[in-house]
Amino acid sequence: MAITEAMRRHDTILLTGFGPFPGVVDNASQRFVPKLAHLAARRFSAHRVVARILPTEWERAPQRLEDLYERERPKLVLQFGVSPNADSYVIETLARNARRPAEDASGALPRDSAVLRGGPETLAARLPAVDIQNRLHALSVPAVTSDNAGSYLCNAILYRSLICAEQISEPEAVGFFHIPQVIPPALLKAHVDPNTMRFDWGTALIGGLEIIRTCLGRPPPSRRRVKDR
Repeated sequence: MAITEAMRRHDTILLTGFGPFPGVVDNASQRFVPKLAHLAARRFSAHRVVARILPTEWERAPQRLEDLYERERPKLVLQFGVSPNADSYVIETLARNARRPAEDASGALPRDSAVLRGGPETLAARLPAVDIQNRLHALSVPAVTSDNAGSYLCNAILYRSLICAEQISEPEAVGFFHIPQVIPPALLKAHVDPNTMRFDWGTALIGGLEIIRTCLGRPPPSRRRVKDR
């Protein structure tokens, strides 16, 4: 039983999103993560896919994340949140040890301007960011890289996740992706130009699967499979 448990944890893919917060009553990541997890569990059946929605709160979110690291010992940790400036996948490559004095979902302000007092000023995400961007573009999914995840909960959770990766377990990949606050419905295939990049529910989920595939070190899908989609 102990061996089975160890193997299960080693093969766990952890996906997280956020709940509502001031100004965002309906957080798209809260709906996106369970949908992606459902598809990923079918596509990557050798892995256990865990989807969790973190409270958008300065104190509870990091503690919840640490608990997940302790319990799941994940192989991949891929986190998602919304940005008003995003119109594509934004692949965050850097986390900063900074928090701005903004209210969270409970109305609380951060207790400190640092995510971790005495921690490194910056931490690099553990992601093949360029490969992910290129492979998303090959599927006509818009994506950009960014070295500024902001100073709200998204940045704080990425920073804390990278600390957890050093202190609790060693995932093969840890990263954060911003997505648009509003995701339009998927277009019918008859109305889609295959050469046009767009971010709707269809392309978002195709892209999410490709992000996981890339982080697992698997080759991209064949052109025939892409066309059939």
